[in-house]
Amino acid sequence: MGARKKRAPRRGSLGFSPRKRAARLVPRIKSWPQVDIGRPTPLAFLGYRVGMTHAFVVEDRPGRPTTGKEVFLPVTIVETPPMYVLALRLYGFDPNRGRYSMGEAWSQPPEDLELQRKIKTLGSFETDKTLGELEGELEKAVEVRILAASQPKLAGGLSKKKPDLLEIKIGGVNSVSDAFEYAKGLLGNQISVKDVFQEGQLVDVIAVTKGKGFQGVIKRWGVKELPRWHKHRKGSRRIGARSHGRSVFWETPQAGQTGFHRRTEYNKRIVSIEDDGYKITPAGGFLHYGVVRSTFVMLAGTIPGTPKRPVVLRWPIRPPEWYLKLGVKKPEITYVSLASKQGT
Repeated sequence: MGARKKRAPRRGSLGFSPRKRAARLVPRIKSWPQVDIGRPTPLAFLGYRVGMTHAFVVEDRPGRPTTGKEVFLPVTIVETPPMYVLALRLYGFDPNRGRYSMGEAWSQPPEDLELQRKIKTLGSFETDKTLGELEGELEKAVEVRILAASQPKLAGGLSKKKPDLLEIKIGGVNSVSDAFEYAKGLLGNQISVKDVFQEGQLVDVIAVTKGKGFQGVIKRWGVKELPRWHKHRKGSRRIGARSHGRSVFWETPQAGQTGFHRRTEYNKRIVSIEDDGYKITPAGGFLHYGVVRSTFVMLAGTIPGTPKRPVVLRWPIRPPEWYLKLGVKKPEITYVSLASKQGT
């Protein structure tokens, strides 16, 4: 009898290939959800990852064994200082080239924002237009977005002054004119995370994961190591040939860059939004971050990234069925741990 062929599922998902380093630290939002709540609203916000702690909340999701009971919940803290709205941008649509920018109107940023650290050619854009010119082209527009800058100087754990920029779609209504009027009112003003999200709402978190450098196939793809007792004179941490002629199949797990990838975590629930960061800062401060000084968002579960890393919070693009039935309901928090994270 011939040797029995081993069949096993492949290790690792090809949906994330190629596993290379992210192109930018602040991720660009590629897809926007269709939101219709009867009022215009920004669909995203930028914050900075602080750290984790734990809390006890009352389970309010229906149909679970712990419904109505107090449950333990690991939570992640994201500091979200207010963002300054710099510009308003219109997008049109053409069947041949898709969605394209029709122009943008800029406000005069304040000096304390220190935007010149981010944009060296501030005020010299060829596509700059006035609000009146944009309003005259409103009939051709299909989408309204704003350009907002973060204010890291207001965060407690950051030492940088350079703001991060984020393009945010104005959603919530189907009318482009209503979205334009709302964005026009935001131009040159600050927006808070409370203007975008509310407690109990689900959000998608887009961020760059923690970098781990060059790693082998065992850590990078999770393939099985050859048994120790086997006579493997060429090494136990190998993947086999899997080649065709002189080339290797692209699906073959290989060593390479691990971590520092752009990833999206779907449907993270907002447990709490508070303005006083000292309410959540543990004794001795958060590890590698310090004290939370501005508005913060408490999310259920974990999110990608390291402390101080920019994270983008977006309205959920595929909310689960229980959320559609329950709606937005503020969780009942009974306890939040403020114990020291220093290990003492």
